[in-house]
Amino acid sequence: MSHAPAINPDYVDENGNPLFHPVTEPHHPEGHSTMLGFWMYLMSDCLIFAILFAVYAVLGGNYAAGPSPSDLFDLNLIALNTAMLLFSSITYGFAMLAMVKNNIRQVLIWLAITGLFGLAFLGIELYEFGHLFHVGATPQRSAFLSAFFILVGTHGLHVTFGIIWLVTLMVQVKWKGLIPANKRRLMCLSLFWHFLDVIWIGVFTFVYLFGMLR
Repeated sequence: MSHAPAINPDYVDENGNPLFHPVTEPHHPEGHSTMLGFWMYLMSDCLIFAILFAVYAVLGGNYAAGPSPSDLFDLNLIALNTAMLLFSSITYGFAMLAMVKNNIRQVLIWLAITGLFGLAFLGIELYEFGHLFHVGATPQRSAFLSAFFILVGTHGLHVTFGIIWLVTLMVQVKWKGLIPANKRRLMCLSLFWHFLDVIWIGVFTFVYLFGMLR
């Protein structure tokens, strides 16, 4: 005859019923998979820009008897554009500091300022493109201009996507607050935004500065 195991009296209630306290371990598979997936995306983006830089390195000196970088680029304007993007990276950093303090209002304010700097960057870039088209420096004019518009335009599209993402996050933070999912999304956008800054520094140095020295 089998006997039921004795129950420790410290783990029963006043009626003699056993008390069970299952131990639950923290488990956040979604957060880990999101960050891993986003890092994989950034690595793929690095490959895309590496290819575009390589294409520009090969074709950037082929002017086809057309205008060269020194004929087209205004370094003062480009320096202003660079400052807009770098300032946006600083203000996004302030937004992340406010997120750590769970200050929703400051997060939204700094995100809005970041978005304004991003829009200023895009506005200056569109003005530059418009000027180049106005003087006849279109992508089909030479291999140099084709590579230039593809590289700089691809970066501009990424900034546009980043601003759309930023506005979407502002709505989510305003609606649901700084829940763990929103904090994770803000961290992903932070990586993306600083990544765009690093790429633009490469563009500014390799395309504009070196181009003026050719």
